[in-house]
Amino acid sequence: MNLLNNFFRFSIGFFLLSTMSFAASAESERRVNVFAAASLKPVLDQLAADFSRENGNTISMTYAGSNVLARQIEEGAPADVFISADQEWMDSLESKTLILTETRFDFTANRLVLITQAENSLNLKIEVGFALSDALDSGRIAMADVRAVPAGRYAKAALTTLGVWDQVADKTAQTENVRATLAFVARGEAPLGIVYQTDAINESKVRVLDVFPAITHAPIIYPAALIKGSTAPAGPAFLSFLRSATALKYLESFGFVKPN
Repeated sequence: MNLLNNFFRFSIGFFLLSTMSFAASAESERRVNVFAAASLKPVLDQLAADFSRENGNTISMTYAGSNVLARQIEEGAPADVFISADQEWMDSLESKTLILTETRFDFTANRLVLITQAENSLNLKIEVGFALSDALDSGRIAMADVRAVPAGRYAKAALTTLGVWDQVADKTAQTENVRATLAFVARGEAPLGIVYQTDAINESKVRVLDVFPAITHAPIIYPAALIKGSTAPAGPAFLSFLRSATALKYLESFGFVKPN
């Protein structure tokens, strides 16, 4: 009798374990791990929620600077889709054959702006040789890391083209990503900052002083692609969704622009 009871207990335990393993496997198959530039968070959160409702898949978002995400992918992080804030980090992964080149496309585009706190009465027009250093006084200008983060590299390029980088090179407060830059200015920890237009218009605590002319920096393009070796069945479908009319409508509502 004891042997029979033990057999039944073992059978039930094995059944429950098998059921749990099957459920976990099914959940894993429905999940798409998306690594995306931090500046895309507001709009991608909305798009991911819409896609999940329509398709029953789970979109797991990881946001950070494109440089950080690209390096994590190089080290084997379980990403299915990568959306960079510039072409260079996507190019880097492509050169290492870590993306499926045929799935790569330009998802959206952005503009670069100079911001200050909403209540700051300062007015400053962006032009060649403009008085950026004087406007800072004893403060610092916040921007993403100019060595690695796309937003920072765009910012340095723009200021260099305008002939004012040397004035402020030692007056920068560099951050890990553009969202951190936005927070610096919103909290009043820096009087000025350089961020993407989409970050600025979705934060009530800052205001845009001016938009950097497009000719002062490389085009701000967000390429997207499927990671080579991805096993997420819904990965290609999510990429297709990002190219849909629904996605375009969301992008425009958040201030993004069509890539040229």
